[in-house]
Amino acid sequence: MPLWREHDLYVSSLLTSPMVDLDTGAVIAHPAIVDSSGSLRAAPLPMVLELPVRVVLSGAGALAPLHEALRRAGRHPREAILLLSGPCQEQDRPLLKVGLDSLRTIGYLLGFADVGISGAALDLVAEASPYLLGLDPEVVARIPADHRATAVARAVVTLARGIGAHVMAPGVEREAQVSVVRGLGVRLAHGPLLAPGPDGKVRVPLPVGDDSADTGLLGPRVQELLLPAVTLPVEAKAEEAVAAFGHEPTITSVILVDEFQRPKGSLDRSRFLLSFAARYGHALHGSKPAQRLADPPRTVPRTTPAIAAMQAAGRDATRVYDDLVVTDELNRCLGIVRVSDLIRQVAAIRS
Repeated sequence: MPLWREHDLYVSSLLTSPMVDLDTGAVIAHPAIVDSSGSLRAAPLPMVLELPVRVVLSGAGALAPLHEALRRAGRHPREAILLLSGPCQEQDRPLLKVGLDSLRTIGYLLGFADVGISGAALDLVAEASPYLLGLDPEVVARIPADHRATAVARAVVTLARGIGAHVMAPGVEREAQVSVVRGLGVRLAHGPLLAPGPDGKVRVPLPVGDDSADTGLLGPRVQELLLPAVTLPVEAKAEEAVAAFGHEPTITSVILVDEFQRPKGSLDRSRFLLSFAARYGHALHGSKPAQRLADPPRTVPRTTPAIAAMQAAGRDATRVYDDLVVTDELNRCLGIVRVSDLIRQVAAIRS
């Protein structure tokens, strides 16, 4: 569905259903829609938009409606993932690079759609260092019946790993497709199978369990030990953090996050409150930003095994028992894991 048309600029929502993390079932991005007034609307999560390569090649003026639509919607470019579609001729590559560098500087996350069949050449994809690669829908549709399509998907996943990009499988309709792409290493997908049910929840088919000894020895993933995090805006005053700690004595940390819920600072209860226990502590710190007393957040992806999380906790001897901040694929704070819980899990594995 076109979001707007101006000077032959067509930009559409690439998603017809939420983009889902196949490992956890969490929704990563939502479709963008247009209301009756023509304004861009999307849930407060990143939106994935398809942008023709020819528009980027047309120069900055052709992209003005995109920037204006986001501005009117009160959204920042960092909240939009632009997947480029269509071919790029060899002679146009330098111009495309200039356009992509400009979009990246503004804050957009960039990627390529239809990778594997009708999309951009793989060497161009590699040179562009994208954030996300969307498999060609035809590749996904032919999985798992056609082993050649599976081979193409495997090649794209290998490329993505080499350049540090994520891979998305569009148009997923059958559980067999989920099983195959998940086995190849694809983490993100959308399609009819993953559309929300009547209760609004997304249900992802469970993966086949891995009963290997190595997996068991690594322990559960930190997402299984997740606790809700107490968060405050990164610009919060120190006295607001004191109030947060005062609400509940079991709170061990307060995480400072930016407007996109990305962790920017960590306040350990003991060290932070000790700063206020000193003489004139409140006068010195109360009205100042809490960030002044914060430590850098110690983050771990939610799929990190308990053993690996324990190793991450032990890298700084002065903060061994600080809470770990668990993040998703977009580096947003999902919650915390307490080191004491990790210790119990590791002890249970080794007993």
